[in-house]
Amino acid sequence: MAAEPKPTLPDLIATQIRANGPMSVANFMGLCLTHPAMGYYKNADPLGTAGDFITAPEISQMFGELIGFYVVNLWQQMGSPKAFTLMELGPGRGTLMADILRVACRAEGFRDGLDLRLFETNPALIAEQHARLEPYGPQWVDALDKVGDGPLLVIANEFFDALPIRQFVRGENGWHERVIGLEGDNLVFGLSPTPIPNAALPDVVQDAEIHSVFEVALAGGEVMSRLARTVSTQGGAILTIDYGYNQTQTGETLQGVARHGFANVLDNPGAIDLSAHVDFEALGNVAAKSGLNVHPLATQASFLDRLGLTDRTKALSLANPSAATDLAAASARLTDANQMGTLFKAFCAASPGLTPPGFY
Repeated sequence: MAAEPKPTLPDLIATQIRANGPMSVANFMGLCLTHPAMGYYKNADPLGTAGDFITAPEISQMFGELIGFYVVNLWQQMGSPKAFTLMELGPGRGTLMADILRVACRAEGFRDGLDLRLFETNPALIAEQHARLEPYGPQWVDALDKVGDGPLLVIANEFFDALPIRQFVRGENGWHERVIGLEGDNLVFGLSPTPIPNAALPDVVQDAEIHSVFEVALAGGEVMSRLARTVSTQGGAILTIDYGYNQTQTGETLQGVARHGFANVLDNPGAIDLSAHVDFEALGNVAAKSGLNVHPLATQASFLDRLGLTDRTKALSLANPSAATDLAAASARLTDANQMGTLFKAFCAASPGLTPPGFY
């Protein structure tokens, strides 16, 4: 007798909704992205031209090399500690960290003190990270507090945008949480009938117009809080580069991406990437509560320019003239306003007394 087919992730989501009622956007995102067996980030390699999107480290080695300068500069500002942790959240294929370490390990004593931790859950990506980073003795961790006792330097490129968000919609009698339910067998958006008092939301959105959408990244805030508490105690800095906005505001930014194009958020759960713009003001408020200095938010273009992207592009072009056109195109893609230059921001929260390069 043939075995019954295993339930798919859409089946599981539908079963949960039928049993418990509509689920929050955050719960839906969590299942779609990180379900232990069927989540998007647990299975396929989403990166590159054959995947769903391309990140900055895949565009040019210069991106990681400049962050390598940022890392070693901070390490030196801290007195070149003989033991420190460098942690990357969501390291992809290991490309960014390989480029970082190629530069940073030129500094005397850096590699000797390095404790490399990688926060990753995708088996296929872990294998690629191992292939690129094995000489540096990486350790893969599943918790943010699994670090050494020395200073902690955190790198997170396009990580916070993939953490679950909750959405609230302004109605006539207050805010209502957006939920996901079923219409027949199809997933659909709806609103919780229970209003949330206007005063429960931040002051900046209390006068929002009817039908406005407000997104709250509780998971992102919790990640930042845990990291900030460790850095506050042990010293160090947190760098995150992502697309987002400077100040807390209304606006619907949840999106699905597949094969380098936009996709319906509710289509093919577990098979498409889901993300939302990062509220950097909210992250900064969390970090500041732990005693860290939150440095002025920079566009990706200004951050890379201050780190020397123009000079690095020229140097590589002189060393390899046949690659000059490609190098110029990569530099433009990273910094032009109509590409990644202004949509993506660089955020840094650091121990008092540190002056992170790229932010001044």
